[in-house]
Amino acid sequence: MNARSFCLRYLSTLGCLGLVFGAIASPAWSLPGQRTETVAAWIAGNPTLQPTNSGDGLTVRRTDTAAQRFEFRASVLPPGRISFLGNPGIIRSENFSLYDLINGVSLPRLEEALRVIYGLDIYTDYQNAQIVRIYPSADTLEMSRRLNLPGLGGREGELRLGTRFAYWLDLTKNEDSSSHSGQMTVFLKEDLPKMLRELGE
Repeated sequence: MNARSFCLRYLSTLGCLGLVFGAIASPAWSLPGQRTETVAAWIAGNPTLQPTNSGDGLTVRRTDTAAQRFEFRASVLPPGRISFLGNPGIIRSENFSLYDLINGVSLPRLEEALRVIYGLDIYTDYQNAQIVRIYPSADTLEMSRRLNLPGLGGREGELRLGTRFAYWLDLTKNEDSSSHSGQMTVFLKEDLPKMLRELGE
């Protein structure tokens, strides 16, 4: 099964789709830098997300079974560690995560979910973005192998810098190198130095 149909089947299973793929790509005007009410309105009208009653209108959670979950969250905070609050009325990052014990989660699956949620414009910005950090480093993987500590290489991901936004992909790896959970974050480019510092530690 290819990544596109895999992602679509999963999102559909979680009740997040409702429409065929070609009709989903609504204008991606819910993006970091927008006001919270603008983002909440976009989430409420996005046929892919179909929000549950989260209270703040900025979070969507879908659970098919205990083995499959999807979450989308818009935040006024930058990604990574909490360091400053910024403007409480402006969204700085949007994150979605997949958890699937049955089918697993991969980089192509996260990429296809980005396209389904945001449409072609943002997907193209992501595809053309420069990769500025990949982890774990070769040194970390070698240390993990030599010390027989698979946990050192337990996360795999990258940071990308696009024309419009920055992107952070992160997969939690099992000992056999498979993955059952992953996430992608779309965030303001001005917060990229913060993420580079944190992921470089």
